[in-house]
Amino acid sequence: MIRRADSPDPQAGQAVKAADRAHVFHSWSAQGLIDPLAVAGAEGSYFWDYDGNRFLDFSSQLVNTNIGHQHPKVVAAIQEQAGKLCTIAPGFAVDVRSEAARLIAERTPGDLDKIFFTNGGAEAVENALRMARVHTGRPKALSAYRSYHGATAAAINLTGDPRRWASDTGAAGVVHFWAPFLYRSPFHAETEEQECERALRHLEDTIAFEGPQTIAAIILETVPGTAGIMVPPPGYLTGVREICDRYGIVFILDEVMAGFGRTGHWFAADGFDVVPDLLTFAKGVNSGYVPLGGVAISAKIAATFDQRPYPGGLTYSGHPLACASAVATINAMAEERIVENAAEIGETVLGPGLRELAERHPSVGDVRGMGVFWALDLVRDKETREPLVPYNASGEANAPMAAFAAACKRNGLWPFVNMNRTHAVPPCTITPSEAKEGLAALDAALTLADEHAAR
Repeated sequence: MIRRADSPDPQAGQAVKAADRAHVFHSWSAQGLIDPLAVAGAEGSYFWDYDGNRFLDFSSQLVNTNIGHQHPKVVAAIQEQAGKLCTIAPGFAVDVRSEAARLIAERTPGDLDKIFFTNGGAEAVENALRMARVHTGRPKALSAYRSYHGATAAAINLTGDPRRWASDTGAAGVVHFWAPFLYRSPFHAETEEQECERALRHLEDTIAFEGPQTIAAIILETVPGTAGIMVPPPGYLTGVREICDRYGIVFILDEVMAGFGRTGHWFAADGFDVVPDLLTFAKGVNSGYVPLGGVAISAKIAATFDQRPYPGGLTYSGHPLACASAVATINAMAEERIVENAAEIGETVLGPGLRELAERHPSVGDVRGMGVFWALDLVRDKETREPLVPYNASGEANAPMAAFAAACKRNGLWPFVNMNRTHAVPPCTITPSEAKEGLAALDAALTLADEHAAR
């Protein structure tokens, strides 16, 4: 059952919703068909509405509140910075910006020691691709189907899910290919080794037919997030690295969602022993407390712009309030062993608990993930792997997933649901007892999905 928060104020909640309905235009939504929850507050792994209903945040909002809500050290750092210097143009050297860059560079793999700050993940991807194109003098970029890279012009064209369709120009210099995903293998593979080998061969064939001399970059989410948390098989990312080296292609890893503890590593690349040329980040760098993203840049690409101006910039690049929140977030994560907690929760609670749910629920076809980054693939039939709802379903076709999500919320759990999947992506600070609370709520809600599954 939903747990009540203290001091409900339904009248205030109604006023907030009325103002929202009158003036706010929401992302990715038909405005007349949505009914946003009015949120009164949040703390740690929970948030609550004005009616006093409290929800365990198994979505980390948009998989970004890695240190949970209202971490006191980060709140204090923002307040302190606001009293010192609220804003300054990006052309100046500022202590808090320099320190944020240093702390990030200390944790990025390899020689990714220069940091270009953006306002979020999509702008990080935009600028990483621009750097690659200028560095190589080539026009094309390759990205995977089943991916999400952002909603700005280049980022949405790189994206490999249906949100791209309305904005796809067909002339953006982007070519999509199939990345490995054994559960729904496009290569008819039966083992991870086969999937890896065939996916790399497919990528190299795509490069050959596109013309390697035309390709500036290959961009991959280290572990694809919104598209399904598809952990790449051993050897795949190092194989892509070798292909990029052979053809002089810039290798970009998108760690906007997977970075800063989400996979139980500071960066997911650390778990695969791979170093990209460019790495994009956002979200967990400061848990979204103030908008911030960026690109970590290798020495070779940074050298391109030693004597040549970089053709890009942002008014709020390295904003002091955002950088202060990043400094406080990274220090808190180190001091409180938050990355290690994410790894341990994944290994001892979430992973085993989700696999146990899969054994008992006929609607759970696959469990995959690491750290606090997991997905349940919901199906109508475990043998055929038919998804519980069709690809990109809406309306009545999506009713089974809508009923599942509603059941989660009735049980006090706020889920992350996309197509036929539910993701278990709580804050990296989640405790074992909170994780078990979330698993129990999922267990109850899955009984509704089971009604549509073969037994």
